[in-house]
Amino acid sequence: MSKMMRNEDAFTGLEAAIVLIAFIVVAAVFSYVILGAGFFATQKSQEVVHTGVAQTSSTLELSGPVIAQASSTAYLGEVSFYLQLAAGGSPVDMTKVTYTVATTEHLVTFVDVDSKSEGQTKVKREFVGKQKNDNHLLEKHEMVMITIPLTGEGDKGFKGKAIGPNVRFNIDIKPDIGAALPMTKTAPPALIGNGYYELY
Repeated sequence: MSKMMRNEDAFTGLEAAIVLIAFIVVAAVFSYVILGAGFFATQKSQEVVHTGVAQTSSTLELSGPVIAQASSTAYLGEVSFYLQLAAGGSPVDMTKVTYTVATTEHLVTFVDVDSKSEGQTKVKREFVGKQKNDNHLLEKHEMVMITIPLTGEGDKGFKGKAIGPNVRFNIDIKPDIGAALPMTKTAPPALIGNGYYELY
């Protein structure tokens, strides 16, 4: 009686093909998972970068000089300047912009004339030229004039006795989204009542 011998020295062609296909399928699934995770991480990183840039860059910029009007020979009465969108900036809702004026002794925050905030002095806002539409948004190719009153009644404003000749002060313009636009100016060395001065 002859013994049946099994020859297992090598795979047959069909077995080798099955194993090869299994390896290819596993590698394809694994690479798909890795690529998907990579694309997801890249997308999230891109969103974080865009959000960071939007939060740290100012959407507003100063256009032209900063002009002050003296209320008397001793103090400034109001400060006016023009704002426009920075290059690539998105529209800004001017009703949500706040203005902080600070000296070495005083710090006062002002809000927009149409702001819903109560108990704070409000600035005057006037769009220059023709607006694209009748809203409170500062958009591309638009300009707005802001006038900050430095006088006020009661506890509002500086009461007209804060910014005199040669006083250095800061104005921070803070939109609801984006970084503040800072300005540092110095009052002129001499003032005339109701006179207008360009600040440097």
